[in-house]
Amino acid sequence: MAADGLIDRHVAFVGALRGAGLPVSLAESLDATQAMAAIDLMDRRQLRAAYAASVVKRAPHRATFDRLFDLWWPPAVGDGSESEGDAADIDDMTEVEPADLDAMRNALRDQLREVLLSGDDEALRRLARQSVTGLGRTDSPPGRQSWFTYRVLRALSPETLLADLLKAILDGDERGGLAEKVARQMLAERIKKFEEYVEAEVRRRLAEDRGVEAIAKTSVKPLIEQVDFLRASRDEIAELRRRVYPLARRLATRLTAKRRLGRSGRLDVRRTVRASLSSGGVPLTTIHKPHKPHKPELVVLCDVSGSVAAFAHFTVLLAYALREQFAKVRVFAFVDTCDEVTRFFERGGDVGDALARMAQEANVVWFDGHSDYGHSFEVFAQKWPDAVTPKTSLLILGDARTNYRALSLPSLRSVVRHARRAYWLNPEPRQYWGSGDSASSSYGDVIPMIECRNAAQLEEFVEQLLPV
Repeated sequence: MAADGLIDRHVAFVGALRGAGLPVSLAESLDATQAMAAIDLMDRRQLRAAYAASVVKRAPHRATFDRLFDLWWPPAVGDGSESEGDAADIDDMTEVEPADLDAMRNALRDQLREVLLSGDDEALRRLARQSVTGLGRTDSPPGRQSWFTYRVLRALSPETLLADLLKAILDGDERGGLAEKVARQMLAERIKKFEEYVEAEVRRRLAEDRGVEAIAKTSVKPLIEQVDFLRASRDEIAELRRRVYPLARRLATRLTAKRRLGRSGRLDVRRTVRASLSSGGVPLTTIHKPHKPHKPELVVLCDVSGSVAAFAHFTVLLAYALREQFAKVRVFAFVDTCDEVTRFFERGGDVGDALARMAQEANVVWFDGHSDYGHSFEVFAQKWPDAVTPKTSLLILGDARTNYRALSLPSLRSVVRHARRAYWLNPEPRQYWGSGDSASSSYGDVIPMIECRNAAQLEEFVEQLLPV
């Protein structure tokens, strides 16, 4: 590859990383180019390691980096034949008659069985490439070929080989013991790796046919911290839950560092002036009042109706993970009426179980089970008038969609006026605020409303919320 082509490829690759959400600065991009000058560019493993060391900052970003790297710096071109023998084998597969598909499929399954037993990773990769060549292509519509992962995996069905593979590995040993468990786990990992190689090979072929940029947009998943709470799949929700507590620990560490830097309190004018008398009235030494660490209370008021329940749950999880940073944490939930749910979150208990109990036992439905912000704010102000004080940080969570019901702005205004700080986190994109039954504009005049669609925005907000 010529120097100009290499530079263009590098620029496009860095742009794709940024587009996928990886924070790659200009300095890091230049570091990557300098690293490329110090390695063997023909060694793809060195190139991958050099790029990763230069631009990947967090472990969760590595999967996205690897997928984009495989698209921009593919391990092979075309059919990927590495020798005349490989090329002949591939030609035989591509020219096979329909009647011989079963024979080719059986031959590939036999090869797959042998490779899974041997555990040869490079052989597994080559077999995935051959399998995609022979089984993954379709010419529909005529004149335009495409590639499909499911065609290969359905034809080879590697999971159906598991019983035969276990029998070969155990070789007469007693079934059901530790040896079988270890062998089963090992084979499952090898089968999963083969499936990943097939999927990567299909992406590579599609990228060659349709363009790398087009395939990158559809095949690269967004980073987990950029997944919208309201659109997260079941697997993404589970991953987001696992990220809550590490996020809380990281934020707590930052908070501790900030407090250590700010140990000095306000200037003690009287003592400073008195000390200056010894130097002719010149205040050579300033004296400060003792620093009093402030740990405010936190009140969370969250909409737990079906449309925003996932978002409210994540934020409540984070609030309780950070409860050590606050003197007191109280949680109130509402749908069309309000109830305090702090009792479900006992210290030392499982927050996930507490959220499940809250959904079943909390008295949050009064009339029809549709969101009624106005009535909920009125009930909160009447039943818990002392919940919000000048020491309290108030956090309201919800999409502000009122089903065209009364807003009760005076009740909300009264609660906000008593709070030390008050914020409203809205999981809807800002461009939808004020549309339909959204009362974001009206409530935004009473309390600062902040867009909080994903974990990245939630982390950014919590850093601002934490006291110093």
